[in-house]
Amino acid sequence: MKVKNVIIIDYGFGNLKSIQNMLKKIGVEAKISNKKEDIETADKLILPGVGSFATAMNSIDELNLRQSLDKAVLQKKTPILGICLGMQLMCAQSEEGGQITRGLNWINANVRRLPFSINESKLKIPHIGWSSIKNDNQSRFFLKDAVNKFYFVHAYFVELNDEKDLLSHSSYGIEFCSAFQRGNILGVQFHPEKSHKYGLHLLEQFILL
Repeated sequence: MKVKNVIIIDYGFGNLKSIQNMLKKIGVEAKISNKKEDIETADKLILPGVGSFATAMNSIDELNLRQSLDKAVLQKKTPILGICLGMQLMCAQSEEGGQITRGLNWINANVRRLPFSINESKLKIPHIGWSSIKNDNQSRFFLKDAVNKFYFVHAYFVELNDEKDLLSHSSYGIEFCSAFQRGNILGVQFHPEKSHKYGLHLLEQFILL
């Protein structure tokens, strides 16, 4: 697969090497970088993330990356994939830590905590492990004629304000958005780099955008 310039954004969070290695399996050599010129000239961008929403946004701001990200994603329409926390950062705001933290505001959505108790049954938070997804819009990012399963690690979920952005949903006590897309912006709550053939297929389809 010939792709000139795939950048995995390094702002101090996420399984960067794991994503890079997974891309190698489909013949894509990706570069890990937080340089503005790399972000602004990329053909494809990947925004990973594991950890605190507020701390991640602080890191993006401290590295002065927001303007370059907005230029690439909103102006140049560079395809970008947000993974786990990276997906959440694309939203308007998060309630993590009991306070409201503003996100990149590319998607009209809020990030909320998974409920600990549903119908008197207590759930383990965070949600960790394999879960299936329902391909709501028959998206090509998921394998057809198969139950697609992905690996999740999260305590918060994305609540969309525009259901047109929904690609898939999953269940863990409640139904939640497990993938969204608005034009060139794709976000997934799961980890494709840990999801074997399902993750490989999704990454391959993203590179083909």
